[in-house]
Amino acid sequence: MRIGILTSGGDCPGINATIRGVCKTAINHYGIEVMGIHSGFQGLLSKDVELLTEKSLSGLLNMGGTILGTSREKPFKKGGIVDGINKPALIEQNMRELGLDCLVCIGGNGTQKTAAKMTAMGLNVVSVPKTIDNDIWGTDFSFGFDSAVSIATDAIDRLHSTASSHKRVMVIEVMGHKAGWIALYSGMAGGGDVILIPEIPYSVHNISETIISRLKKGKLYSIVVVAEGIITDGKKHAAEYIAEEIERETGIETRETVLGYIQRGGSPTPFDRNLSTRMGGHATELIVNGQFGRMITLKGNEISSISLSEVAGKLKLVTEDDDLVVQGRRMGVSFG
Repeated sequence: MRIGILTSGGDCPGINATIRGVCKTAINHYGIEVMGIHSGFQGLLSKDVELLTEKSLSGLLNMGGTILGTSREKPFKKGGIVDGINKPALIEQNMRELGLDCLVCIGGNGTQKTAAKMTAMGLNVVSVPKTIDNDIWGTDFSFGFDSAVSIATDAIDRLHSTASSHKRVMVIEVMGHKAGWIALYSGMAGGGDVILIPEIPYSVHNISETIISRLKKGKLYSIVVVAEGIITDGKKHAAEYIAEEIERETGIETRETVLGYIQRGGSPTPFDRNLSTRMGGHATELIVNGQFGRMITLKGNEISSISLSEVAGKLKLVTEDDDLVVQGRRMGVSFG
C-alpha cells in the first residue's frame, strides 16, 4: 500500500508528533509507503510531494509547527471550479497518478468538511482532528488544546503577581473565536475571577459588580480572562474593550494583555505528544482495515473513530452545564 499525508489550516503543537505516529506505524509495522504532501491541499493540487522515511521522522515528537507546511486552500470552495480548473477532479486524478490508496488529512473543522466531501466523491480518506480551540465535534479533546491551555495558564499565573503588586485589574485575551474552551480551562486553572466566553452572554455591569464586591472583601486585584470571540463594539480587541469598560465603570486601574499566536507555537505538552501518537497510529490501523471516511476521536480514554459525515459542519461549544462552568460558579467565579 501507499498512503499520502497532509496538514491543513493553522499550525498547532502536536502536528509533527501525529505525522510521526502515522508514518512510524505504517512504515515499521505494516511496510506501507508514505508520501508527504506539502502545503496542505495546495500540494495535492500541484503534486508537491516527497517520500517520507525513517530519517524524515527523526526529532519530530517535540517539534512545533509542521514539517509538511500548511495552507488555507479549500478545494471545494465556490463549487471547486476556479479559473477553469476543476479542483476536486484534479485531486482525484493526482491521487490516482501518485498511486495513493488513502489520504490522511490532519486539520481542523474546515479540513474535516473537505475530507467529508472527498469521501462523498468515493475517495479513501481518514482524518485526524487538530485544533487548539477544541471545537471539533465528536471528540472529547483534539491535540494542541492541552498545549495552548498550558501556555495560557502560565501567562495568567504570571499576571497574578503584577496585578497584586499594583492592585490592578488585569484582563488577558486568549484564542477562541466561536468556542471558549481555552478561556474556560486556562481561566479556571489560572484562578481567573471573571471568565468571558462567546457561548455565555455577559454584562459589563455584572463584571464591574464582581470586581467591586471583591474589593470590599479586601481582595485588591482581579484577573479577567476573555476569549477573543466575545461580543464587543467591533472596533477593538476583546481585552481592550473589556478593560476600558471595567475602568470606566469602576474607576480601578485596568490593563490588558493579548496572548495571540504564542498559544499556537512551540513544543506540545506530554499529553498532546501521547494523544498525537495514539491518534496517528489509530489512523494507520483504520487504513489497514479498510475503514475509510472516518475521523479519529478520543472518548474518555479510548481512541476510536466516527464517520466524517457526522462531523462535517458541526461545532463543539461550551454549554452552561459544563462541569467546569458549574463548579466555577459554585466557587464564585463570574461568567459575566
